[in-house]
Amino acid sequence: MHNIKLIIAYEGTDFRGWQIQPGQPTIQGVLSDVVQQLTQERLNLHGAGRTDAGVHAWGQVVNFKTHSELAPEVFRRGCNALLPPSIRVREAEEVGPDFHARWMAQAKTYAYFIYRGSIVPPFRWRYVLHVPQELDFAAMAEAARYFEGERDFTSFSASTRSEEDDRDQTMIRSVFCSELIDGSSGSWARLWDSISDQPCPNAFSDEWIYRVRGTSFLRYMVRKIVGTLLQVGRSRLPAREIPYLLEKRDRSCCGPTAPPHGLCLQSVEYPDPTVSLGGKTRES
Repeated sequence: MHNIKLIIAYEGTDFRGWQIQPGQPTIQGVLSDVVQQLTQERLNLHGAGRTDAGVHAWGQVVNFKTHSELAPEVFRRGCNALLPPSIRVREAEEVGPDFHARWMAQAKTYAYFIYRGSIVPPFRWRYVLHVPQELDFAAMAEAARYFEGERDFTSFSASTRSEEDDRDQTMIRSVFCSELIDGSSGSWARLWDSISDQPCPNAFSDEWIYRVRGTSFLRYMVRKIVGTLLQVGRSRLPAREIPYLLEKRDRSCCGPTAPPHGLCLQSVEYPDPTVSLGGKTRES
């Protein structure tokens, strides 16, 4: 039995998220069908994160166990030949039998893109939230920092739609970094360099990027944080109020949930401290 790990990227617009849903197009469903064609086995594919409908990924990590003797590189080429262009396998390798993409993940990094120019370029509109109105960047950046640390994020989560799951789920999450980045600054170019081997696109100069790195995230958590940051930027909520919203543990008190298309799963980190599986080698 071989344990194969894939790093995949996808454009989530036309999919109902990662997780298989009967009668709905999903990333997991499409990828499972392709892997079945290659292995002649119906396998369980495990993803590091269950991204929602419309959310994108650059560094989603997947693993599956198979009796197939196909080499990892053959899996990569074969998957990319059969998958739609909106899903790409960036890397493939065989890993140890105990590796599990979801349960062994130690940290994930998400980025949310806010376009600030008056006209969104046609090649960016699927991936950014367009907010051309005046926003207070400094206040939003200050507010973003209040989300760092180990906290109860009930106020910034959505129900799982299951009373049993809601009751059993812990709402405590550890956020290592929460920051707002101006795309015109050198800091975004450095961040881009840490996750991609390609040059930083000039289009990002008119964007603000909310970047958050943590152990794991609750349903809609990042999008609710972004919606709240926008309320701060519009002077409808003081930045210093964020700790009180966290303390309330009340889902009704946060800002609106930001749309999914601005969100991207950038990378996932595993126990080896020198490797970030969504991008270049780096210290975590």
